[in-house]
Amino acid sequence: MLDDEIQTLNRPKAAPRPALPRPAATPAAAPQPAWLGPVLIVGIVLAALNLRPAITSLGALFEETRTGLGMSGTVAGLITSVPALCFALVGVTAPRLSRRFGPAAVVCAGMAAIAAGLLIRPFASNAAGFLAASALSLAGIALTNVLLPVIVKRWFPDRVGTMTGLYSMALAAGTSLAAAATVPLTSALGGSWRTGLLVWAVLALAAVLPWLPIAAAARRTRAAEAAAGTAPTAPADAGPRVVRSRTAWALACYFGLQATGAYVTMGWLPQIFRDAGVSAGTAGVLLAVTMVMGVPLAFVIPGLAGRMRNQGPIAVTLGLFGLAGYLGLYLAPAAGAWAWALLLGISNCAFPLVITMIGLRTRSSAGVVRLSAFAQSTGYLISIPGPLLIGTLYQHSGGWDLPLALMAGLLVPQIALGLLAGRDRTIEDECGMRD
Repeated sequence: MLDDEIQTLNRPKAAPRPALPRPAATPAAAPQPAWLGPVLIVGIVLAALNLRPAITSLGALFEETRTGLGMSGTVAGLITSVPALCFALVGVTAPRLSRRFGPAAVVCAGMAAIAAGLLIRPFASNAAGFLAASALSLAGIALTNVLLPVIVKRWFPDRVGTMTGLYSMALAAGTSLAAAATVPLTSALGGSWRTGLLVWAVLALAAVLPWLPIAAAARRTRAAEAAAGTAPTAPADAGPRVVRSRTAWALACYFGLQATGAYVTMGWLPQIFRDAGVSAGTAGVLLAVTMVMGVPLAFVIPGLAGRMRNQGPIAVTLGLFGLAGYLGLYLAPAAGAWAWALLLGISNCAFPLVITMIGLRTRSSAGVVRLSAFAQSTGYLISIPGPLLIGTLYQHSGGWDLPLALMAGLLVPQIALGLLAGRDRTIEDECGMRD
């Protein structure tokens, strides 16, 4: 696994801005064309904008989609589990594909897969076809999700912090925009849920365009590196040793539980509000409020966590916000809807916390690579059953009392795991790994 193809998650140091983007760690790389820098920035922003609309647009129209396709609650829960499944199984192939074809080419293919899936799924006549088309889009999202940090590190090595912040904001904006705008767009375009989902394919198709020349330029660079004998080689894999670390397991399980909460929120929160009497449009806006909380807190939490020796108190605080949000949904879902959306939005910011802790629990870049791969792949696998179980409980209980009790209950081990993962130690010390 190439160190320059994985986001190291270390806090970036200030450095002069380069005149043009250039691949990192390739001193003999071919000169880059002048247009590449601006087009890369546009491509990164458009790619990030497309990493969540396939999920949150469906959440806003889930009731209409379920009815139109005749889905049971269990099948609907399966669909809300597919994102985590794709991220776990497809995302893990991204480094290998990147080594073979180059990260830009894989991101280009990922954008094309997102667009194709979003174009196909509104025309599905049954749940199986809809699920397959959704999986195609989500596979593209999984690849792009992993490789955007690689693109940033390779072509903007001296502006990692700035570019990471840029695409993080774009990701949150795309998430919130799809949640808030899907229902109004659907009404304006005739009221069909199929049209409301199809409209997001336009944004995905637009994202493919800048990646075509970017991928072509990257392919020429790779050919020049190969001819000059300067192409990087992959180091030996010492990843299996990570499983010996208690901290690594705490981080993986914490990642899995926070991902469970996030995907249940994206998939089911609008339905919870709608069943409580909230209109479809307002339910979509409430989901957008929940998602948009990640924009400012994604910057605040990593900085705060980096200044603390133990990040456990942050994990506890976020968990308590989540408990308060679920309690509110249980007692008065409609009356306090805006407050519960805000509380759950804050709680869902456990994601930037766990990503930050992955960087803080290692002493080397190689350690970050191993821990990140282990924690994220294992965590996404852990998160898969959650949305499916919520859908099954919703169907068989006829309401949200049991599902909400389960989600609140899962926050208790999440808090405990956050305390374990936040302790000031490194996986190298626990596993006896060398830097």
